[in-house]
Amino acid sequence: MEYGKAFLCGGALCVLGQLLIDRTALTPAKILVLYVTAGVVLSALGLYQPLADWAGAGATVPLTGFGHLLARGAREAVAQDGLLGAFTGGASAAAGGITAALFFGFLIALVGRSKPK
Repeated sequence: MEYGKAFLCGGALCVLGQLLIDRTALTPAKILVLYVTAGVVLSALGLYQPLADWAGAGATVPLTGFGHLLARGAREAVAQDGLLGAFTGGASAAAGGITAALFFGFLIALVGRSKPK
């Protein structure tokens, strides 16, 4: 059942993104920013954590989940470090995922060959 919930939530987020691309004049970059911002706002309102608990990876893997992670990290760091935590919390909470993305991207760049267009 967990896979079904993740598929429904992640699929709904993807369908929404595709509809935004097809039906609006928004560029993909603006839609990415919109998704991250929506994750932060929904997290601040307390609406994203119940969705993440229900859908699992279907809610935490997409960009809205990244926004939720940044907001949660900032909130926890503010509780520990005060105002300085608002600036450092999001980066430290997301550091593992960002590091993994850079590392595996570098690894693939070493193995693969780039081709000019």
